[in-house]
Amino acid sequence: MGDPTADFATPRLASGALFVDGDKVLLVRKTYGNRWDIPGGYVDRGESPAAACEREVREELGLTRTVNRLLVHDWAPNEAEGDKILYVFDCGELGEDEHRIQLDGIEVDKTEWVRVDKLADYVIPRLVRRLTAAYRSHASGVIMYLEHGEPSLNSL
Repeated sequence: MGDPTADFATPRLASGALFVDGDKVLLVRKTYGNRWDIPGGYVDRGESPAAACEREVREELGLTRTVNRLLVHDWAPNEAEGDKILYVFDCGELGEDEHRIQLDGIEVDKTEWVRVDKLADYVIPRLVRRLTAAYRSHASGVIMYLEHGEPSLNSL
């Protein structure tokens, strides 16, 4: 008899911070991968998604921020990395902290405010869907459950 847990999902978890200014969101340009993204990254073993988001903001932007609330939970597996669950958190308005941003220069080399309707010029389609949903969640106060960046369970 085989291991009954062999088919259990073991997803990678990632967390990101959404900073909003009117109709714009803050993107960071990563020095690897698909380049433009929101501040964030993978969750370490034993770390909560919210704590990972706060850590990534510290590491990438040099800012100490507290997660305010969850905006979206996105189940987005892919063939190369397997099962993935991605969280986007509201980390408040940057305000004066924007002038205190200190990029790490290793993972992130630039920031830019991008209008939500122009996200497709910067990020891959799945991320456009996720960030657009997160922006809507930020405005409405409704947490969204997504699959591959698409709203599910009538969450819109």
